[in-house]
Amino acid sequence: MKINYADYIKNADASVLVAEAIFSELELTYPIKYISEVAKTTSGGTPLRSNPDYYNGDVPWIKSGELNDGIIENAEEFITQKGLANSSAKLHPPNTLLLAMYGATAGRTGKAKIASSTNQAVCALFPKEEIEQDYLFWFLRQYRHKFIEISKGGAQPNISQSVINLTKLPVPSKDLQLQIVQFLFELEANKDIDFSKVPIQFRAKVTKVFTAKNNVFKISDEITHQLHLVKKLRRQLLQNAVQGKLVAQNPDDEHASILLQKIKAEKEQLIKDKKLKKEKELPPIKPEEIPFDIPENWVWCRLGEITSTISNGLYKPEHFYQQSGYISLRMFNIQHGQIDLKKVRRVVLNEQELDTYLLEENDILVNRVNSLELVGKSAIIKNIGEPAVFESMNMRLRLLLKDQMAQFVNQILLEERTRVYFYSNAKVANGQVSINQSQLFHLLIPLPPLAEQRRIIEKLNQLMKTCDALEASIKQSQLQNQQLLQQVLREALTKEAEPVAVA
Repeated sequence: MKINYADYIKNADASVLVAEAIFSELELTYPIKYISEVAKTTSGGTPLRSNPDYYNGDVPWIKSGELNDGIIENAEEFITQKGLANSSAKLHPPNTLLLAMYGATAGRTGKAKIASSTNQAVCALFPKEEIEQDYLFWFLRQYRHKFIEISKGGAQPNISQSVINLTKLPVPSKDLQLQIVQFLFELEANKDIDFSKVPIQFRAKVTKVFTAKNNVFKISDEITHQLHLVKKLRRQLLQNAVQGKLVAQNPDDEHASILLQKIKAEKEQLIKDKKLKKEKELPPIKPEEIPFDIPENWVWCRLGEITSTISNGLYKPEHFYQQSGYISLRMFNIQHGQIDLKKVRRVVLNEQELDTYLLEENDILVNRVNSLELVGKSAIIKNIGEPAVFESMNMRLRLLLKDQMAQFVNQILLEERTRVYFYSNAKVANGQVSINQSQLFHLLIPLPPLAEQRRIIEKLNQLMKTCDALEASIKQSQLQNQQLLQQVLREALTKEAEPVAVA
């Protein structure tokens, strides 16, 4: 795990940044020593988990995840005296300074208020006479991101006891140590910095750091605002598209009511030919259901009126998922209105299953089970290049005129009003949110003439590409500013002269 320095600066507590500025300044004028010279270090251990005699005793046993950069009032787990004696765990006195060596909290500190032991992922530090414990505590807190940068390990950082012992720190007089510690604790408690209380020899450096940090916030907030505006513009363009406000209407276009009649006639013929099953008749549209005005040559209808079928996806036990199978699209493959073929899974199918769940070009895949924010997300099937099916968390929406209408209908499904419809009608069970076929069938949609649908999609795609370019430009500016600010902050937080040699 590596830390993005600009993110670190933005998220770090002000007291930690001030501590970093102070310690970098101390390095210019005071002796530098290894931690091993000014403190004794030791790690803990874990009693054998399979032995019940070693656990649920009266000895607090602190693990790395419990370190919180503050006071640790108690332990989450306790071991017995027998467990303590038969492991590498050691009993430490109250107020022992601790440092997490690996895991998600690596580099975090803590002070155990109680007599306690620790596991092997925690290093206990016992300062010698020349070092105040709280001075070492603040040094370790501000050094965390450096520990992580140099740490060894896989997915998570791993700070060895050797790395800790060989870490250098400046050692001023104990009076100055106490002055620094008092100021930092006051800053942490009050959050606002009073520059007049900064020890005079550190004031210029601390001011420089805070100026840079404020610039990080200002620029980051402005870029976030700009990205929000682009997102808002996308929503507005989509709303204009489905409300008939994106392109001009053409009086020569065939009225959408005629299009709807043709679709209904085709559907009735397919039912008569027994190629489709007759569905329960959809309720008429009531005036109070209509959410906004549409152009004169548009018409309101229910999605079920223009739909051939809506089907739930395939469920297969895990052992059927193999590299040699067919692509099976999951909810994770629906991203931002498009199919994302990264990380697809493949499933072994028989001929009947493939025929039942096969996706065709211009089918619309709708996610039926997900979180409240994501349920109902959709995408058009385009250019997959090989046979693909869909799994049970999704529904396949197949329009009667899918090759002509799928793109416009998909935009309706992505629009905010439809999202609200899904949120409002979704069912919650066992922590999952779901919508069903009936809710899709009953969805009220505005239907433009086919010619206008094509013009809308062409214009919308053009404008969305402009939004893409704008967003990419903002993100590039964000990256450049982060790099510039990172350099400024590194300069502000590093020493400007050679330190005194190790004593």
